Amino acid sequence: MFTRFLAPLVFVATAAIAADLPKIPSKPISVKKELLFSDDFEGGEPAKVWHKVVPTFAVENGTLKGTQTRDKDVPSADGKSVVKAHAAVHGLEIPTQDSVVECKIRFEGATMIDVEFDDRKYTGAHYGHLCRAQVRLNGVTIIDERDGNMRNDIREMRNDPAKKAEVAALLKGRQVTYPAKLETGKWYMLVVETVGDEMRVTIDGKPAAFLKSSGIAHATKSKIELGVAGKDGFFDDLKVWNAAAK
Repeated sequence: MFTRFLAPLVFVATAAIAADLPKIPSKPISVKKELLFSDDFEGGEPAKVWHKVVPTFAVENGTLKGTQTRDKDVPSADGKSVVKAHAAVHGLEIPTQDSVVECKIRFEGATMIDVEFDDRKYTGAHYGHLCRAQVRLNGVTIIDERDGNMRNDIREMRNDPAKKAEVAALLKGRQVTYPAKLETGKWYMLVVETVGDEMRVTIDGKPAAFLKSSGIAHATKSKIELGVAGKDGFFDDLKVWNAAAK
C-alpha cells in the first residue's frame, strides 16, 4: 500500500472576515472517552457495519473512496418524480450524543468532503439531518441542520419568495464558513468535536471552524455519515470516540 503523508495546512483570513466569525477555541472542547469504532480500510471492501446511503463508495488501496455519481437531476424509474443530484454518502449506525470523530481526508477532484450526524427517528427535520462539518479546498463550514436549513417549516418557507427575509432571520447563526486553503492530492487530519451545542473542527491540529447552535445538542445522534461531492474524495484511519465536555 502506498505511504500517506499529511500536508501542511494554510488558513487564509483577512481581519475583516475574522472579525465577523466566532472565535475558534484554541484548545479542544472535549475529552475523549471510550473508543466506539475504528476502521483503517485495509480490507478488500467496506466492513459490514457500513451501509450505502447514496452511491458510490469503495475500498481502494487501503482507503475509503467516495465518488459522486448522482451529479444531475434525473426522472425517477416510474417517471412520477425527480431523483435529485446528491453527494455520495456512506453511513454508520453509531449512537452518540457528544463525540470526537477523527479521520484523514484527501481531495482528488472532490469539491466537498464532510462528516454528518443524523437521527432518522427525528421528524422535525428533513431525513433526520442534525448537523455536519463540511471541508472544501477553500473553506470549512459547520451547519446546524436540525434548527436551520433542514428544519421542516423552514424548508417549506424557502419555497415562498415572499418569506425570503423571514427565512434569512431564522437561519442566522445556524451556519458558519471559515476560509482555508487546502491542496488536491494531500492528506489532512480532520477532527470533528461535538459537545453539547458546540462543534469544533481542526485540520492537522489547527483550529479550522467553530459553531455554537441549539441543533448540535440533539441528544440522539444515531448515525454518522461520510459524504463526498464531486469526482473523488478519500478517507482513512477513521476513529469515533464518546466524549465529554472539557
